[in-house]
Amino acid sequence: MQNGTERAAVVVDSLSKRFRYLNFPKRGTLKEAIVTWKIFAKANHQRYIDALSDVSFVVDKGSAIGVIGPNGSGKSTLLKMIAGVMKPDSGSVKIRGTVTPLLSLGVGFHPDLTGRENVKVSGLIMGLHPTEIEERMEQIAAFAELEDFMDAPVHTYSNGMYMRLAFSLGVSVNPDVLLLDEVFAVGDASFSAKCREQMKRFRNEGTTLVYVSHDLGAVREFCDVALWLDHGKMRRLGPAADVVAAYCRDVGLAEIALPEQKF
Repeated sequence: MQNGTERAAVVVDSLSKRFRYLNFPKRGTLKEAIVTWKIFAKANHQRYIDALSDVSFVVDKGSAIGVIGPNGSGKSTLLKMIAGVMKPDSGSVKIRGTVTPLLSLGVGFHPDLTGRENVKVSGLIMGLHPTEIEERMEQIAAFAELEDFMDAPVHTYSNGMYMRLAFSLGVSVNPDVLLLDEVFAVGDASFSAKCREQMKRFRNEGTTLVYVSHDLGAVREFCDVALWLDHGKMRRLGPAADVVAAYCRDVGLAEIALPEQKF
C-alpha cells in the first residue's frame, strides 16, 4: 500500500460516522406516566455512538485488505460507506474502477420471484446488460449448485440456497473492486471451499479486495494488509500476518498457523 500513488484503487480519508443513541425515559405504569406528565416524553438524543473515528487507509490496485475486530468495532459500517450505501459524517472515499459490494447477501431479492427472475432483476441493478445476464445464467446456477431450483420462488429456498445464489451472482460481475463481508459463511464446507477458490481467482486476476471477516485464517491467507478496528478506531494497520498475530495476542487466541503460500 502506497499513499497517494497512481496505483491506489481505494482511498479512505479521515472517515468518521456517529449514530444517535435513542434513550427513552423509563416509565412504570400508565397511571404513573400520566401523573408525572411523562406519557409524551421524547427520546433523549444527547448520547452518541462513534461507529468510526478518523479512519484512513489506501488499497493499491490488485491487492487485498482484511478488516478485523470484535463485534461492534465498525467493520460493517466501514464497508457500507465504501460501498456508498451509507454516508460518512466526515471524510471521504474514492474508488477507481467498478465496485461490487457483497454485504448482506441477497438483499433486494424478492421472495415471490424465482431464482432466475431475481438474478435478472439484481443483475440489472448491478449494471449487467440483459444479454450478459442471460449468458451467465447457467454459470451462476451451476456455481450455486441450484440448477434444479432456478425456476422455484426463492421463498422456498433454504437460507443456504438463498445465500449461495446471491454470492454466485455477485462474483459473476468481475468488478475492479470487490467488497466482501463474511463470504465464507454462505454455505457448507464444500461451498466454502468453492468460495476460497473464487477468491484465489480474483487475486490472480488482479481484482482489488476489501474483506471484512472474523475468519482470521482467511484474512492471513488472502490479504496483503490488515486493518484492526476497535470501537471505531484504527488499532493497527500493517502486514496481514503481523496484525492478525497482534489481534490474537490481545484477545487471548492461539496464533493461527497457516502455510506460507500467498495468492
